[in-house]
Amino acid sequence: MTCTLLILAGTTEATGFARAAAERGLSGIVSFAGRVERPLRQPLPQRVGGFGGVAGLVAYLREAGITHVIDATHPFAVQMSRNAVAACTEAGVPLVALTRPAWVQAPGDDWIHVPDIAGAVAALDRPAARVMLAVGRMHLEEFAPNPQHHYLLRLVDPPKGPLPFPRAEVIVDRGPFDAEADRALMARHGIEIVVSKNAGGTGAHAKIAAARALGLPVIMIDRPEPPARREVHDTQAVFDWIAHSGTDLGV
Repeated sequence: MTCTLLILAGTTEATGFARAAAERGLSGIVSFAGRVERPLRQPLPQRVGGFGGVAGLVAYLREAGITHVIDATHPFAVQMSRNAVAACTEAGVPLVALTRPAWVQAPGDDWIHVPDIAGAVAALDRPAARVMLAVGRMHLEEFAPNPQHHYLLRLVDPPKGPLPFPRAEVIVDRGPFDAEADRALMARHGIEIVVSKNAGGTGAHAKIAAARALGLPVIMIDRPEPPARREVHDTQAVFDWIAHSGTDLGV
């Protein structure tokens, strides 16, 4: 039995797994949600855009002959993960999540834990400060109730329209980032507080290490609860899972 993988992507881990899969000669499709205008080029065929909910994903799995789904989406893309679990259950396609551990507060960290974006907005209801807002462009409008701050935004794509607050600077860049470079960036912009999702992994941790080095508080947005599913934490574990799912991969 051969396999056709569907890799739900958008993370460094997804790109790394796709590269390793291609090197092993596996076939598959790398799927992006479409929130980034220029997704990284992948070593396997890729598609961009949603599936149309659970029913649409079920239809896609059947039409494309998908044998295995690897959910390597961002930890905050929880609706996509829920849809994937439901669709794979209905279609009878095995699924595994390639996840990365959440960041854990270390000595020297000054974290203000909040449960969600709304909690981060509430935590910024305070006197004006210079804020590094590292939550992605999809959530910027939600911070409009706090126009008193000067925001530093680092985005993968330039904003398409006016920003929802009067004072902001935008840096267009793509990770992974370097802790020392982020420390210099924050110092140069006089940052006083950082807002971040607990994305986990190494690619986006630089700003957390930089905030620690500068003694800055971080409003840390906790991860949403993922659906019940099988999870692994490295590429080899995914290959081991595939090998024990009835495919002839020689691994």
